[in-house]
Amino acid sequence: MRSQSEISVGGKVLKVSNFDKVLYPDAGFTKGAVIDYYTRIAPVMLPHLEGRPITLKRYPNGVNESFFYEKNSPKHRPEWIRTIPIPSSKRVIEYTAIDNTPGLVWLANLAAIELHPLLSREEDLSRPTKVTFDLDPGAPATIIECCQIAIELRALLKQLNLECFPKTSGSKGMQVDVPLNSDAIFDESKQFAHVIAQLMEKRMPKQVVSKMEKALRGGKIFIDWSQNDDSKTTVSVYSLRAKSQPTVSTPVTWDEVDRGAAGEELLFTASEVLDRMTSFGDLHAPVETLQQALPDLSSL
Repeated sequence: MRSQSEISVGGKVLKVSNFDKVLYPDAGFTKGAVIDYYTRIAPVMLPHLEGRPITLKRYPNGVNESFFYEKNSPKHRPEWIRTIPIPSSKRVIEYTAIDNTPGLVWLANLAAIELHPLLSREEDLSRPTKVTFDLDPGAPATIIECCQIAIELRALLKQLNLECFPKTSGSKGMQVDVPLNSDAIFDESKQFAHVIAQLMEKRMPKQVVSKMEKALRGGKIFIDWSQNDDSKTTVSVYSLRAKSQPTVSTPVTWDEVDRGAAGEELLFTASEVLDRMTSFGDLHAPVETLQQALPDLSSL
């Protein structure tokens, strides 16, 4: 195992350690493979990270061992890694900001396998750029049922003249993102998400739950509206997940969601996502650019 070496990425020289260390034992996926994935996915991933405070989920000894969340940017960061300061109740948290490929490589070398950005950008942290509906299946429900609920959620949002874009979580569920890029603040977007989740539960009480109690989720899809908060993070699109295989939170088409609702598998590994990038580009690109206003819900 090589202990340490230097690589040149995007005009920056980075020291990388333990390049051959296996981080996904079941798949034989090494730190070098993680670095390679984040290097190659950077063109489509960076627009979803730029200007956003990021919480790191680090697995220094691999995905089968202990992990930790890191909000404060590591003190030993290179001088060219920016931070975004956000006051909390007791201190100021210096979140990591990643604006370029060398930054992604630096995180990969830290075994920051999962990247969890806030829903807002540094220019105005009070304004979310999107509403996220996190569809979480309670066993024995699976992503199949998530897809079925996502289709109904899309139909409801369409009644409100809102476009939405699905992605897998890279784990057992999926998210549906509604671009805003508007003047809406978190209190408004969170209330909107809550009302929509409650309405979905009212329409589909046997399949959907909007209440937070875990005991109510068995066999249903919990629509987690609470993620739409200024302090909450959601796994980034294109982020690796710390599962037995190097799966990825992957943007998908609505045709794929339709097929997923019929039982087709919707779980993609790093190599598959890189192939999809070549074929599809960034299916989630409109989430960063499409401007939509929160609607009046009185008509529902």
